[in-house]
Amino acid sequence: MVREFELPDVGEGVAEGEIVDWLVEEGDAVEEDQPVAEVETDKAVVDVPSPVNGSVQEIHAEAGEMVPVGTVIITFAEEGDDDSGEATTTEESTETDAATEASAATGDVETTAEGTADEETPTASGRVFAAPSARRLARELGVDIGSIDGSGPGGRVSEHDVRAAAEDAKEVDEEGSDSPEPATTRVEGSSGTDAGEGDTTGGGAAQASSTGQPSASGSAAGGATAGESADRERTLAAPATRKLAEDSGIDIDAVPTDEERDGEAFVTPAAVESYAEAQQAAQDADREALAGSRGEERIPYRGVRRTIGQQMAESKYTAPHVTHHDEVDVTALVEARTDLKELADEQGISLSYMPFVMKACVAALREFPMVNAMLDEEAEEIVQKKYYNIGVATATDAGLMVPVVEDAGRKNMLQLASEMNELVEKARERTISREEMQGGTFTITNVGAIGGEYATPILNHPEVAILALGAIKEKPRVVDGEIVPRKVMTLSLSIDHRVVDGAIAAQFTNRVEEFLENPQRLLLEA
Repeated sequence: MVREFELPDVGEGVAEGEIVDWLVEEGDAVEEDQPVAEVETDKAVVDVPSPVNGSVQEIHAEAGEMVPVGTVIITFAEEGDDDSGEATTTEESTETDAATEASAATGDVETTAEGTADEETPTASGRVFAAPSARRLARELGVDIGSIDGSGPGGRVSEHDVRAAAEDAKEVDEEGSDSPEPATTRVEGSSGTDAGEGDTTGGGAAQASSTGQPSASGSAAGGATAGESADRERTLAAPATRKLAEDSGIDIDAVPTDEERDGEAFVTPAAVESYAEAQQAAQDADREALAGSRGEERIPYRGVRRTIGQQMAESKYTAPHVTHHDEVDVTALVEARTDLKELADEQGISLSYMPFVMKACVAALREFPMVNAMLDEEAEEIVQKKYYNIGVATATDAGLMVPVVEDAGRKNMLQLASEMNELVEKARERTISREEMQGGTFTITNVGAIGGEYATPILNHPEVAILALGAIKEKPRVVDGEIVPRKVMTLSLSIDHRVVDGAIAAQFTNRVEEFLENPQRLLLEA
């Protein structure tokens, strides 16, 4: 039995995912729950497992492709299927697809079942990997797919590669036509009429010239390659086709076609889609060429990076941000952490300054609950949280992620350190789950890790406060009337001014400073 596998909803609210890499190839044997692909969502990279024991029959999406949830991305042949069964299923599926395409395009029900070719095709030079759609396009354009150097992962041939090869072949043919060989090309059935003069009888309207290019009659009907534009005053097309062209921003009179109805150019949905793809490819090529000439590089804005951008924009444009800055003498904290670090190491736990700051923030949040709140705009209510889930902003190769340490108020220093280290590592390795980055009530970000002192951090909406820690630096301070070197750290607290007043922000920061200046006071906190 053939099993079609759709891209699952790998996280709440995820609408699409990018195929980062295929871990299998067509024909490979797979076991149930074996990872077959890596998919990047708006939060993380996750493995997609096989639902069955069997083999990979067909891969429907290429690496790097954005795929909506619910789209079939791979087809499996379950264990026990024989070759004949697979061939029958494939042929029947292809016949159905071909019939659907033909009827949608022309209204006819007659079609030819070609059968879906396997992506892996043996050629004189080896194997060729290509999507079925690319293989079908190659047949339609008369291109030998075995002669194409694929630009996709592993040399996979895409539809763009096929069209490029067809254009190259066309240019070669046109160069050949410039030779001293016959200067005119005749259309079959035109009674010797030159192709340049056209066939006025209509008998050769759908015939091709000996070079494989559209005849003069075909050109009048709009015949051209997909990348070229036709120039017609009148075009016949089904209403659905016109709607498709309109939605795609395409002038239907510019869509090239060799088909006619009642002597008028007739455009099918496939022609519109092909023309739109060719136009987009041309625009992309022009954009890349321009960027290259300027020494630029274009990077896709999607996945985690796009999600970060959307959330930052929502936060900044929704909440009026105000940032309060201050400094705190953490000489005693540095000494305390030095004393405890060796004990933590003995238990296999790396102890940084962050757990001390987390404990200090929880203690201050208990005293100033408005800082541990959110604004429910729909209900017009401020929701004060009686639990303390502390987010730790983490820089990763994919961008900023915020793992959340839940119930931080109920955990001791080593528990906080251990759980935070584990979550941060998972975020950097892109193995963290969506659930482990949700539910935060207050966030801490450490700009001092890269040498920064002050910042204006953006709120992790719908939270109403975020604290940025600066680098600990030795600075002169007056102690008992004498100037002495002390360890000083900067603090930058951004607030949602709709909920938190400036006075509350300053008082909260002062309380955090008291705990950091006297870390032994944290021993009295739960």
